[in-house]
Formats: sequence, structure tokens, C-alpha cells
Amino acid sequence: MSFTGKYELQSQENFEPFMKALGLPDDQIQKGKDIKSISEIVQDGKKFKITVTTGSKVLHNEFTVGEECDIEMLTGEKVKVSDQL
Repeated sequence: MSFTGKYELQSQENFEPFMKALGLPDDQIQKGKDIKSISEIVQDGKKFKITVTTGSKVLHNEFTVGEECDIEMLTGEKVKVSDQL
């Protein structure tokens, strides 16, 4: 199954608690809670390119399933992620 496509946010539940858990300050959470985002996913086998546009903020992340990588969070922080337990 391919995930390639463009996806527009229709609704969101528990937005504020989730954003607080990510470390966003309250003023940014309030600004962002009514902004709809658009996610564009391009899949090539196990490789994914994801672009998320939320207002004027654009995040670009790429990863390959099964490989460790660095991604940028909404806060601008870069974190190392892996699908290994």
C-alpha cells in the first residue's frame, strides 16, 4: 500500500495536551490551534519524504523504514528516531 498523496487536516482532538507534551509554549499552542495543516507524503518503497505545511511553517523530513534518522520537530528541535524497540 502506498501512502503517497496530499492530506489536509480536517479535525484534531487533544491538540493542546499533545503540543504541551512536545514542549511548545502556550502562546504558540494558542496561535496554532485553529490553523489547518497540509501534509504531502512521497513514498518510494521504504523511503518517505514528508512535507508538512502549517500556516507559514514548513517542515521537511525524510526517513527510510528500518533505519535510524534525524527529524525536525515542530519546535525546531532535531531528534534521532528509530523504529527499533
